[in-house]
Amino acid sequence: MFRHRGKSRTLSHNLRIASVLSAVAGIVNITGFLSIGRLTTNVTGHFAFLIDEVFQLEWWRALVFFAYIFAFFAGSFTSSFIVEEHSRRKHRHNYTRSVLLESAILLALGLTGPFWVERFPHAFACALLFAMGLQNSLVTTLSNAIVRTTHLTGLFTDLGIEFSQLYFYREQKDRDKLMASIKLRFTIICFFFLGGICGGILYLYAELYALVFASLLLWGAAVYDSLKLRIHQARRLGGF
Repeated sequence: MFRHRGKSRTLSHNLRIASVLSAVAGIVNITGFLSIGRLTTNVTGHFAFLIDEVFQLEWWRALVFFAYIFAFFAGSFTSSFIVEEHSRRKHRHNYTRSVLLESAILLALGLTGPFWVERFPHAFACALLFAMGLQNSLVTTLSNAIVRTTHLTGLFTDLGIEFSQLYFYREQKDRDKLMASIKLRFTIICFFFLGGICGGILYLYAELYALVFASLLLWGAAVYDSLKLRIHQARRLGGF
């Protein structure tokens, strides 16, 4: 699911990556909210808070929200830079590097989270936003912006558009394409919701160790993708 990019991707590839990454985003979203009262998977709301603080001349608080926004941007930049740099060098695992980096960040935050939450909650939020920027940039690049996993606003907008188009599009080819897109969006929404439920339950019993579970999901997906590639290459070399 991490090896194919653009037109070489199929619906199956997108469904698999959407399932894993949406669940991770759901876990991160609820964990960030329950631990520090901040939304840590997107920056839409932080823009409103930033503008409000600027109007109130609360410059320090405005700087905090700017740091949140910049952290997400920095994560997106870093992921894209890693992918492009390794693509130009024709590395085989150029996409999984961003996944493993995100997994390492979530693992570190899960293990050391109490320290950061108690002393530096804003830094903790920035680290989670950086990780989500990494994830959103990677999946956007791989899928040509078809899959987005860290926020749902655009998904519900697209769903509304596509459901209305079902009324007008009568040709089977067009309806099949619409249904495939609707299926993908429902998958993202459902797994984001399931990730949030699981994250909430994990946080109730294990607090920030919920992020360790999210990290293991990413690591497992990367390992699965790498093993699948090795098996495919072994079969080709063996003539199977």
